[in-house]
Amino acid sequence: MSSFGILVNKGKPKARVVMKELVHLLEERRSEVRLEPEIAREVDRDDLALPVDRFPEAVDIVFVLGGDGTLLGVARRFAAYHIPILGFNLGHLGFLSEAEPDSLATAVDRILQGDYYIEKRMMLNAEVVRGGEVLEKSVALNDVGIAKGSFSRMITGTVYMDGIYLGTYSGDGLIVSSPTGSTAYSLSCGGPIVWPGVQSILLTPICPHTLTARPMVLPSECTLEIRVSATHQDIGLTIDGQLGYRLEVDDVIRVAASKHITSLIKWEERDFFEVVRKKLQGEQDEGSGLEGKK
Repeated sequence: MSSFGILVNKGKPKARVVMKELVHLLEERRSEVRLEPEIAREVDRDDLALPVDRFPEAVDIVFVLGGDGTLLGVARRFAAYHIPILGFNLGHLGFLSEAEPDSLATAVDRILQGDYYIEKRMMLNAEVVRGGEVLEKSVALNDVGIAKGSFSRMITGTVYMDGIYLGTYSGDGLIVSSPTGSTAYSLSCGGPIVWPGVQSILLTPICPHTLTARPMVLPSECTLEIRVSATHQDIGLTIDGQLGYRLEVDDVIRVAASKHITSLIKWEERDFFEVVRKKLQGEQDEGSGLEGKK
């Protein structure tokens, strides 16, 4: 690989410093670098500027400087192109990111030497259907959330899987997530942690009104249709917790596995369960026990 695109979360204090060092390391190793035009101007490197929508035709790998939220946005933006993404964690949890800013040279050398593997993560397609017409379409890496407003009364979701009635859930809403999203909002609502290689779709109720409502792990080949109802109009749909759409009573949200995937660059020695232990349970070193939940 010889051409790299760097995308920066401009709100992260260290992002520009890390980006400059990455550019230096890559150019020192005779690799081509591309930056967003705005960032290129800021660092007086207009020669590296390239519009982000042209990255797929010009770069082999995208480096993402930010937190998990930044990486989620990049994953959706490049979903159709399957470009490998390496996240550098400048956030708090950094569950999706693989590299740390204090080991930039090592990360660059490993990439140039091919010392990594690509993990293909399933994505979800979501559609909002109103009166038989598809109004909105989006793709998600983590999850599709259906929820009420902050101070509204509960909402009800009637769920069908491939046309078969699955159940009716009343409460604060529902989350449909991919295995990647199992460690995000779904986990906070009592959903299971699912290994990324298990192709499945998770359905997790948010604060359900009945004790019998439990999360479900469903086949990735299925299509879920959720009809929403409520006695109020404060209902919304979120994609990866970042994109939002206002819903109306009797809207149907259709969710299925996407034909697109996210290609995440991973180190061989860092497995999924190690990340779970360290990021979610607070374990510092092998055998050290738990430091406490974060």
